[in-house]
Parts: sequence; C-alpha cells; structure tokens
Amino acid sequence: MSAQLRALAAEICYQVIDQGKSLSEALPKGQQKLPFAPDKALLQEICFGVMRQLPQLETVCQQLMDKPLIKQLRPLQFLIYVGIYQLKFLRIPDHAAISETVEAARLLKGQNLTKLINAVLRNVQRKPELFDFCQASSAVQFNHPGWLINELQQAYPEQWQTILTANQQKAPLWLRVNQQQISPDAYLKALDEAGIAASQPFAYLPVAIKLEQACDITTLPGYTEGWFSVQDAAAQHAAFFLAPQASERVLDACSAPGGKTCHLLEQAPALQLTALDRDATRLQRVTENLARLKLSARVVAADVLDTASWWQSELFDRILLDVPCSATGVIRRHPDIRWLRKKTDIAPLTVLQQQILQCAWQLLKPGGTLLYATCSVLPAENREQLQQFMAQHSDASLLSLPELGVNSWQILPGEQDMDGFFYALLHKAA
Repeated sequence: MSAQLRALAAEICYQVIDQGKSLSEALPKGQQKLPFAPDKALLQEICFGVMRQLPQLETVCQQLMDKPLIKQLRPLQFLIYVGIYQLKFLRIPDHAAISETVEAARLLKGQNLTKLINAVLRNVQRKPELFDFCQASSAVQFNHPGWLINELQQAYPEQWQTILTANQQKAPLWLRVNQQQISPDAYLKALDEAGIAASQPFAYLPVAIKLEQACDITTLPGYTEGWFSVQDAAAQHAAFFLAPQASERVLDACSAPGGKTCHLLEQAPALQLTALDRDATRLQRVTENLARLKLSARVVAADVLDTASWWQSELFDRILLDVPCSATGVIRRHPDIRWLRKKTDIAPLTVLQQQILQCAWQLLKPGGTLLYATCSVLPAENREQLQQFMAQHSDASLLSLPELGVNSWQILPGEQDMDGFFYALLHKAA
C-alpha cells in the first residue's frame, strides 16, 4: 500500500504539471484507490507538498541527475520529487521513504530506474547543502513562477515577499455556522464538548469559526444535520457585505459550488434567489449543498452573458458577482494554481470580468446594490476593473463596506488567517 500511495502521488503530480489537470480533479480519483483515511490524507499531503516546493525539488534533481527523465518516463521524474519531499519535509523515517519510493518505481514500470532513484534519494539524505538556495533565482527561493513574482512585486512592493510566504503555508479550516439550524454560540459549545478547539475571530461575523487543527469534517458535530459548511472567512464576507433582506430578488451570478449562495439564504431564507452558473457539473454541488443545509433556491445552468436563455425579465434588488478570476488569492489552499495559471490567462480574464460586470449592471434595479468579488490579488482584476467600470457608468457609486469604513477591500493571503480576496459594493442610482 505504501508503494502504491507513492506511485499514485507521482501520477497525480504528473497529471497536474504535464497534462494541466487540477489537483481538485486528479487527487480525489487517486484517493478513491486507497481504502484507509490516513493513506488518503498522506497522499494529499505529498501532492500538495510537491506542488508547493516544485522549483526547489527540480533544482535539487538538477544537481544529482545528468538530465531529467522525459516522455513516458516523466511520471518517474515526479516519483523522485515525491521521494525528495518525504525526506526533506515529512516525518517519515528515511529508510521507509526511500525503500517505498524505489518500490513504487516498479509499479510505474520503471524497474530499470530503481538504482538511479535509490542513488538520488541517498544523496539527498547525505547532502543537506543541496537545499541551500540563497544564490538561486527568486522563482526557486519562493517556489512561484517568475511572472507571478513580477506581478506581485509591481503591485505590492512592500508586501510581495509576505504574500509569497503566506502562499506556502497550509490554510486553516474555517467553518460557517448555519444559523437556520443552530446559533454560533451553541455550535461553539458543541465543538468544545467534542474536545475540538475553535475560535470566533470576527465579532461582526459570528458565524465564522476557525478550528485550531484541521480534521475530517464528517466527524464534526452536526455535519449530517447541516449545522455548518466549510468556507474560508474571506469568502464569508460576501453575504455579510451584500446584506440581503427578506423577499428581495437576488442573483448569485457565478454561484458554483454554492457556498455564498447558501450563506445568503442562511441570512434571509425568504429570498427569491437565483443561483446561476454555466458549468452544469459544478452546479450540481450547489444543489447538493442546498439540500444538506435544508435551503431552497432557483438553480439554473446558463451563462450569465446569455440573458435570453435564463433571465425572466424582472430586475434584481441585489446581485453577487463573484467573477471567474486567476484565483491568485487562494494559492495556499490550491497550490497547483501557481503552475496551472499562466501570464497570458490574465488579459482574457479581465475582458470576461468586465463583460460580466457590464451585463449584470443591466439586470440590477435602480437603487439596488451589486457586490463585485474575486479571489485574486492582481489589481488588473480588481481595482482597475472598478476604475474602468466607474468611468463608463455615471449611475454607479461605491458604498462603504459594513464595519470597515472603506469602499473596497483587498484582502491579502494570510491576512487575519484568510485567503486573498477583493470586494467592492456598488450602488445603482435610483
């Protein structure tokens, strides 16, 4: 089983880096092949770790191998990274890490490479100086692609290193209490009685609870009863800022997987809420979350820009616009994003974001409010989008975000232990 686990890790990392699949897609399929929860957790730890440390793992290999493995042998190159990650970053005994990784090579049809893999890992074991990256490039020192480092240096000249460091940390487990089922205080008490340490960092957002240690959420009190959802505190601010009122018509324009949709309904169950998303597969998650939390909404699979296919010609009181973005604010939670996202992706994304914003504005009642949100830290997707939109719409004004006293908020990764996020609340003149 241990060798199989390492072979799976190598295959998953290969699928992400060489084939462009996301960890969210590849990892669960690998975990399904492992019967025990601890093995599933270790597989995730290794895959996430290799994604976080990839440039340094590659640099170490460059010092120990004449050339990297190519073509059909590429999964075995990633197996070497898996072995190095174990030796350097996990508490697995060295002999076990080496022997099981070498054995995994046989499962990947690399019998002829077992001596090479063993030699590389033995050298890593003996030579800690291989991990001295003081003279390496920024991309290697910080384990991020060079284009993203350059973007962050320009946007945040005083904070870019802090952002990169935060991206390397494991994200905490945040819960959102379903107030339709249980009060935040009662749920904190239930956690305490179960011996689970938790805190309530935001007085104005009492439903946001941070666990001191991550765990299997299905073991938490009230999971099957719908007492809570898993959602980062940054994302929980969306429903708080939009502040829907009973019976209002609300549109969640890019709703999958449904965390914000459900939070809006938990605040005001009588909403006439339309949960829209063009990805029918991901939209199924919205339906599942609504059912588990005992909530109800109109769920529609359609492109927000194609209004003829879904809009019922009645304007909305409030619109939540969590637009497709680079996701550069959630790299600590999805470490593969830094390798899947390319610099050339940003310009098309900003065009799409502006199109969605312009379209959604036409669906908003005069006197209504629209919350623009992304999980990006790039100004081109956030501040600059607002500037462009405001210059074209004299009927748009920025409202102060509740409790903050500012009209936009760029949350940086790790700030108050949250993901990177951006919010701006727009009012449409009556």
